[in-house]
Amino acid sequence: MTLLEENEGGPRALALELTDEVPPLVRVRRWAGDVLADLTDDELGDCMLVVTELVANAYDHGEEPRRVRLHRSSDPCSVRIEVDDGSSGEVVVGRSRLGAHRGRGMVLVANLSACWGVEQRERGKTVWAEVACSAPPPADWG
Repeated sequence: MTLLEENEGGPRALALELTDEVPPLVRVRRWAGDVLADLTDDELGDCMLVVTELVANAYDHGEEPRRVRLHRSSDPCSVRIEVDDGSSGEVVVGRSRLGAHRGRGMVLVANLSACWGVEQRERGKTVWAEVACSAPPPADWG
């Protein structure tokens, strides 16, 4: 996993390449927790659950290449979590091809985020969610 900085004409983002064969959820949570440490406990908890679910889905239902990005905005204050994967497969809320005890991750994402969506790309897709926060990012964020 490699930490990258991106700025494609929008707010600065921090990105993490996901090259592991199995979901590196502990490392992703540690990275996101460090990057978003200035959030309140509730905001951080929501962001951690959202990033975990989106990364897990990218491994369960997507394919390589995979990347997670965190964007911070101040007006309105929000954290945008984006996860890319190489599959163009549809995101289905509430159902999983992996069994009856699965399939609730996107329901959780929808409930914890102000909004979420899917952007299809030439090769693959980006699933994103925005979580509201109460204070803008620190001046030195990212």
